[in-house]
Amino acid sequence: MNATDLLANTLSADANTRQDATLKLENASRENYPEYMLMLSSVLVDENSPLHVRNAAGLALKNTLTAREAGRSTEYANRWMNLSTEAKTKIKNDALLTLGSSSQKAGTFASQVVAAIAAVELPVGQWGDLIEILLGFVNAQTNVNLRIATLQTIGFICESIKPEILTLRANEILTAVIHGARKDEPSQQVQLAAIHALYNSLEFVRDNFEREVSLIHDRYRVVPTQLQGERNYIMQVVCEATQNPDVAVQVGAFENLVRIMGLYYDKMGFYMEQALFGLTVVGMKHQDERVAMQAVEFWSTVCEEEVDLAIEAQEAQEYGESPETESKHFAKIALPEIVPVLLLLLTKQEEAAEEDEWNISMAASTCLSLLAGAVQDAIVPAVIPFIEAHIKSTDWHHREAAVMTFGCILEGPDPIVLTPLTAQALPLLIDMMADTNADVKDTVAWTLGRICDLLIQTIKPDVHLHALVSALVGGLADEHPRIVSNCCWALMNLAEQLGTFDSEQDGPPQTGPLSPYTEGVVQALLRVTESAGNEHNFRTAAYEAISAYLSGATLDSIPVVQNTVVTILNRMEQLLAMQNQILGVDDRNNWNELQSNFCSVVMAVIRKLNAGIAPLADRIMTLILELIQGAGKTSTVLEDAFLVVGALAAALETNFLPYIQAFLPYLYPALKAHDDTQLCTVAVGIIGDISRALGPQAAQYASQFMTVLLENLQSEVLNRNVKISILSGFGDIAMAIGPSFEPFLETTMSLDYDLMDYVGQLREGILEAYTGLVGGFKGTEKVSVLLPYTESILELIHRCSVDEERTDAQMKLSYGLLGDLAEALQGSPQLKQLLLKPWIAQELRTKHRMPAETNKTRRWAKEMVKLATQ
Repeated sequence: MNATDLLANTLSADANTRQDATLKLENASRENYPEYMLMLSSVLVDENSPLHVRNAAGLALKNTLTAREAGRSTEYANRWMNLSTEAKTKIKNDALLTLGSSSQKAGTFASQVVAAIAAVELPVGQWGDLIEILLGFVNAQTNVNLRIATLQTIGFICESIKPEILTLRANEILTAVIHGARKDEPSQQVQLAAIHALYNSLEFVRDNFEREVSLIHDRYRVVPTQLQGERNYIMQVVCEATQNPDVAVQVGAFENLVRIMGLYYDKMGFYMEQALFGLTVVGMKHQDERVAMQAVEFWSTVCEEEVDLAIEAQEAQEYGESPETESKHFAKIALPEIVPVLLLLLTKQEEAAEEDEWNISMAASTCLSLLAGAVQDAIVPAVIPFIEAHIKSTDWHHREAAVMTFGCILEGPDPIVLTPLTAQALPLLIDMMADTNADVKDTVAWTLGRICDLLIQTIKPDVHLHALVSALVGGLADEHPRIVSNCCWALMNLAEQLGTFDSEQDGPPQTGPLSPYTEGVVQALLRVTESAGNEHNFRTAAYEAISAYLSGATLDSIPVVQNTVVTILNRMEQLLAMQNQILGVDDRNNWNELQSNFCSVVMAVIRKLNAGIAPLADRIMTLILELIQGAGKTSTVLEDAFLVVGALAAALETNFLPYIQAFLPYLYPALKAHDDTQLCTVAVGIIGDISRALGPQAAQYASQFMTVLLENLQSEVLNRNVKISILSGFGDIAMAIGPSFEPFLETTMSLDYDLMDYVGQLREGILEAYTGLVGGFKGTEKVSVLLPYTESILELIHRCSVDEERTDAQMKLSYGLLGDLAEALQGSPQLKQLLLKPWIAQELRTKHRMPAETNKTRRWAKEMVKLATQ
């Protein structure tokens, strides 16, 4: 089979043909890489080859040069660099030649290949003339396709390469892109390509946005004067592009404005005043939804930035500092202009629109929510008249828009402002759960869920609860899955928030506001979960709601908890028996998803009943071990199963001992699954759970645990976050077994953490490990074995204290460890001398700008050090 046929078959509709062709290409790539690359290159450049085959060749070339995984990306780059100069030159020239193809799509394929090669070669100083070649192509006025493909190439290069690599050519690149984007460009296709290239290069041209004096080359004679700032000219070109006759160019221009606002908010004051307020408000009213959505997105970005800046300003104020960037309050200034437009856009709904079909009303509701967060109380008077005017409208579009508006403003304004409004609206909203229109009913359920989550204090149990629960439970029987899902979510929020809000006593309450409803609600949710489907995740939402009701159950509802877990275990058992009947991927995914849901409910019950789960422990462990066997390599199910085991160990404590031998053969393979970060992290956590549960009796397993954890710590492929968890695991084991940890003490304390290039990220894990070690030996006869290591422990604390990048969590751990060490070795002359070092006294002095909990720990540590140095 020739290359053309083989590449064509990779795009075949027949899965077997496609798989066979892909496999043959992969074999060719491994067996003779140079020949394979030259073959692909020849097909790409061949104007007589079918376009779809040239596409396949370009895609295959790109995929041999780029990969998401860093390790594989390095391997691909090395393989390319080891090609002969002749082969590389031929492939590069073919790709450059294809940029000017008579087929514009072929040029696009080639632009990705050129950018992929550039991403490999430019960082190592190769292909030095590429940028000059591309700039020459952009200036080739006669070949429009060449200019379009070249601009695409420049955009891809700017997106994939670190800016510093092309610092010296940044001005020329920007000039070329801006030249193509300007309004005088005769070809709208070139202008569109340039606008897209500018979008990709916006981070790349950061220095140009900072610069007040223009360095843009005048090779195209488009810069009026050298005194005009580059930022001004870029903004002028982009703003002019929003008025282009071509809608695609307008969309691209607004996309640029969105990204510019996200990257350069602090530079936008002048441009907002001069143009952007007007342009974007008009853009939101554009008859083409694609333009309007980007204009709305612009204001969403403004609001996101200003919400973040408000948080930063609050933090700075707490520390008596000035924020790095001050909010310019664009959203508040524009409020009177943009709110009426957003409210109008909310009425442009599409009936029964799918969630993944983003439309203008969805964009407007998202923007309104963000706007409420940015301007806070000011949003309320701006929208209340609209809500009051339309919430009882006969037109469902206006009725739904009014409810959506109310739901959107529930987070941001002060609850004191919202509480009377919500109390007034609640009865009406509850009644609207019977609305005849599904879209209205869906939004009402979502809004009630938001009220339950954010303003639970407005729900008065004796006034609203019966009607609210009845309405939401009634919604569970709706034929529309999205409504069912939102009702589940609202019921879950009600259980989580009402229990928290109502609970004032220390111990578990005998009864609560939801007690009369718990059994009925759980039964209704269980009926929902009997469905074979899971559209809009309604079945998963029902299981999550069940977990919430069982977790928050009061003492008078414990029988409901016990009966429900038996039902779930029965379902788990039945599903395990059916695994041999699984026929395809959909069946397997459904099986996995259900088992994960079962595990979540069982975990919630274990944590609720604690030691009371003991009568069911045998059955739970038997089913979980069967599940681990049946799950194969499906890590999400394995993770959930392991988490159930961890919860059971914590609940049973030493009574978990009989199950360990049966479980360990499944735990160790997960610990060695270095390529599965999440599963390995969970497995490491299980060691901590088991150690804490067994206490001193964990000593018999400590050697096995420590061996596998130390092996993992030395692994070159294991994710660094897992290694941080391992260090915490050392502390858990040491804390559990106390003096029995002595055989592992020297190994643990002598690990050369500095060999790890991310020592800063590891410090919290190391501090937790040392805290566990000290806690494990404190108060025992063998506490003196810590003395040889006290200096290195204090050195770590010192390094954390002087690090400008230190976190509050690090400092709280540092103070706690210092206090533990002083308390554990109080009376030791050796430690006394170390604790008298000036830096310790300095560090323990009264600190301002410190979280209360950290300061409390600091004060306790100061007292312990004082006692130890007397």
